[in-house]
Amino acid sequence: MNSSITNKYGTISYNESTLANIAGLIAMECYGIVGMSSKKVTDGIVELLNINNFNKGIKVTINDNVLTLQLYIVVEYGVSLATVANNVIDTIKYKLELLTGLNVDRVNVTICDIRV
Repeated sequence: MNSSITNKYGTISYNESTLANIAGLIAMECYGIVGMSSKKVTDGIVELLNINNFNKGIKVTINDNVLTLQLYIVVEYGVSLATVANNVIDTIKYKLELLTGLNVDRVNVTICDIRV
């Protein structure tokens, strides 16, 4: 599904994959994040994704131009998990709204692994 903003100059449309890539790049700027993990963690094996596959570690849902994001992250050993998660949530919400002009309703973070 796409999300769009219309102004007097025209329409800007975003697809879910683009929004996921933007959110992944924002998340990687946050302290304590080692990388993004694959959404398929049900088998118990966590795959650390490279920069070209960040959208596989983020699920974006668009309802009436309101975004909900689900992030699957890998954090650094020794950091406060709650602090890192709260920082990621606040940073992604702020920067994604600033960059796209869309409303971010919710950012859910799942910590899939801890790396040294």
